[in-house]
Amino acid sequence: MDTDDALATLAALSHPTRLDAFCLLVRHEPEGLATGVLVEASGLHQSTFSTHLAVLAKAGLVVAEKRGRHQIQRARIDTLRALMLFLARDCCEGRPELCEPLLADLACC
Repeated sequence: MDTDDALATLAALSHPTRLDAFCLLVRHEPEGLATGVLVEASGLHQSTFSTHLAVLAKAGLVVAEKRGRHQIQRARIDTLRALMLFLARDCCEGRPELCEPLLADLACC
């Protein structure tokens, strides 16, 4: 991931609705969730939520899969991982000991 990709990904996550939807999808990996379930959880109209979903998809954070009559949305964990690595590499400036507290916090979850 380069700086432009990281900025696009962070911008996509910078809205509360999109961040909530993405976090919900991450919690439901690898099964994903039907679009209707996400719309209901958001409390928004379908068209409004679809706009948010399109932003997440354009940033590579969400992918849709057709299962029968349903569109299942899934979080792109590889994109999340790439963003986290980009941020950790940049903020740690080649000093892995700076990131150790973060890694310890992640290990508990």
